[in-house]
Amino acid sequence: MHLAVLTVKIALPSCRSLKEKRQRMGGLHERFGRQPSIAVCESGDLDRHDASEWTFVVVGMSSRDVASLCSEIEDRLQRTVDGRVLEATREFL
Repeated sequence: MHLAVLTVKIALPSCRSLKEKRQRMGGLHERFGRQPSIAVCESGDLDRHDASEWTFVVVGMSSRDVASLCSEIEDRLQRTVDGRVLEATREFL
């Protein structure tokens, strides 16, 4: 079993409230959390309106599977989040 921790920092320009932040990031937990090989949570910048940090824990039978899932997550975030991905870091355990 292989494991990776993917941390993604997202800028939310012109976001004015935590309510707007929730709307812009809405469904992120549900979209990714449905997959049995992925756990997700908002892990940082909880009180900031203009930024959000999310952590994904990805498990798989091979390191290739885990790396592929991490890439899929990053690609989907780029396409679906109403914000700009600033940084994505991977840590393989």
